[in-house]
Amino acid sequence: MIYTVSHLQNLESEAIFVIREAAAEFESCALLFSGGKDSAVLAHLAHKAFYPSNIPFPFVHIDTGHNFPEVLTFRDRLIQKLGVKLIVGSVEETIQQGKASDQNSNGSRNQIQSITLLETIEKHRFGACLGGARRDEEKARAKERFFSHRNEFGEWDPKNQRPELWHLFNARKKQGEHFRIFPLSNWTELDVWTYISQENLELPSVYFSHVRECVKKDGIILAHSPYLQLKNGEKVESLKVRFRTVGDMTCTGATLSSAETVEQIILETAASRIGERGGRGDDQFSETAMEDRKKAGYF
Repeated sequence: MIYTVSHLQNLESEAIFVIREAAAEFESCALLFSGGKDSAVLAHLAHKAFYPSNIPFPFVHIDTGHNFPEVLTFRDRLIQKLGVKLIVGSVEETIQQGKASDQNSNGSRNQIQSITLLETIEKHRFGACLGGARRDEEKARAKERFFSHRNEFGEWDPKNQRPELWHLFNARKKQGEHFRIFPLSNWTELDVWTYISQENLELPSVYFSHVRECVKKDGIILAHSPYLQLKNGEKVESLKVRFRTVGDMTCTGATLSSAETVEQIILETAASRIGERGGRGDDQFSETAMEDRKKAGYF
């Protein structure tokens, strides 16, 4: 009898191995949970990694205050289902404390999330935070290792990444340093959607085609919300859209789509020639926007 391991089984096995290694290597871990599809897959894998025991670490959500309501509803429902502790870091509180300035003309708070995240990590003394980032998302993320070292200031140095030959991870760190762990590093967007279909995972409704009030801003379709400042000539219109990523409502671009099921999204994703972050306004500042934010402590 010949046993064949599929591509998704290999990816799942690798991710579960990385999650278990992180839990074994660090006294205090957390799972960074945005409520998006990647963190939903990561949460499912963490559940599989420790079942029938509970997930042994809390989930951390950095709340910009500009979230999609559907995503928060999904987040709370999943947290209750898994029975894990949720820690929420509030960007609004960071701003009120004078530790960050909310002066972006578009109202986006994505660039100042790092301050809240680093404060949350320090407050709870997390030695490692697991995240759902993948190397195929963006060229800066392609430079990441599974175990991504951060110095005592939370900074990431892409030129000082540790080798990970044969999946041997170096988790050594000094006082005040921490790691970001990325179990989905080798997954692609299409892998994620195929796995979601295979495992029949629930997701926020924003990922599926729906009619929504939108505003076209600088070539990007944004969801109309109280947080979005309209300029002269910009108007609100109803469009049939879906979102490929989830983040701050003021910078997360939608795509025109009629894909209402996971199967339809898989077909649409396979045919797409635009990266899933192609509509993210926060990545449009410069060619190194993501890398600059990551060096400052971003996810």
